[in-house]
Amino acid sequence: MRTALASLVVVGLIGVSATAWQQARQASTVSPGDIESALKALRSDLQASRADIIAKNVALTSEQAAKFWPVFEKYQKEQNAIMDAQMKGIQQYAEKYDSLDDASALSLMKAHLDRDRRMVTLRETWLGEFQKVLPAKLAVRVIQIDRRISLAHQVEFSSQIPLVQ
Repeated sequence: MRTALASLVVVGLIGVSATAWQQARQASTVSPGDIESALKALRSDLQASRADIIAKNVALTSEQAAKFWPVFEKYQKEQNAIMDAQMKGIQQYAEKYDSLDDASALSLMKAHLDRDRRMVTLRETWLGEFQKVLPAKLAVRVIQIDRRISLAHQVEFSSQIPLVQ
């Protein structure tokens, strides 16, 4: 059951990542290394599409863009650590799903909620940083778009993961 669940999670999460999907599909069984590679490819694809969506929806002058994009890249690097932790949490859940006891279930949920708090704190911090290089409305727009993208991905991912039994 654990391998089937891990496969389901990888396949569900990789819907937005063609490269990672091909890697997982070619593997006869899903090993931890395959999952790790797929999750890294997924995060990379998510961050690239996030930057693309923001670029298409936030009109910046060339001067603003020159200042904003290096700051946004730093933001994404910090965001990557939280995203990696979240994906590893999903991987741990998949690995322990068959034998999940009360303590493990609570531990995984608390870790998930902690990552949510870290993401909110990160956005609060970087809103201030974005305001140093952009007018307030544009900085707010960036955070709004980033948050909406995250919420959409969370709905997509969570719909693929079975609830605790």
